[in-house]
Amino acid sequence: MIEAPAVEGTSSRAMVTTLGLVATLCGVLIVSAYQGTLAAVTANKRIALERAVFKVIPGAATMKELVATANGIEAAGNGERFYVAYAADGALKGIAAEAGASGYADVVRVLYAWDPDKQAVTGMGVIGMRETPGIGDKIITDQAFMDNFTALDARLNSDGSALANPIKAVKHGTKRNPWEIDAISGATVTSKAVAKGIHDSAQRLLPKLAPHLDKVRSK
Repeated sequence: MIEAPAVEGTSSRAMVTTLGLVATLCGVLIVSAYQGTLAAVTANKRIALERAVFKVIPGAATMKELVATANGIEAAGNGERFYVAYAADGALKGIAAEAGASGYADVVRVLYAWDPDKQAVTGMGVIGMRETPGIGDKIITDQAFMDNFTALDARLNSDGSALANPIKAVKHGTKRNPWEIDAISGATVTSKAVAKGIHDSAQRLLPKLAPHLDKVRSK
């Protein structure tokens, strides 16, 4: 009876020590697994990104990632990230950037291509969304909707400070201007998310990028 408390205390300390060792071991294993797979995960993300860029900019053979800041174009830093795609001979094929806006169920994330000579969006691909199957996901399957992005006007105003016209989705069948996107009937919310995402991204990126296009026209 007298020794019982000592045994109980010893047992509790042993349990705490054991749990601590197990937690430490698990932490080491998790960190090791993360570090061991980081290179492969990073490489796979890079491959997926290249494929997405090459899909919205047909004919591209190589690409590089840059950042547009208030001070110009940089290889890294805080600013608007974009991707420059080149043909096999080194000629500029186009510029791609990511965009996103809230849709019906979640954020709709897209990658769009911008042609600096045409001053237009010339391609679009969805890279992430959770919209209603059969409705919202028509932005991937509806060819008429995809046709909006072959020459979507994205020119800047006269002083280059902003888009000349707002990129926006309009009710299906009412498109009258080259900067408008003909929405999908029954998926207007998702269509508007795509339009808003591209508009907001272009509004931030292009005024910073346009004055320095000479720096990206060749590798």
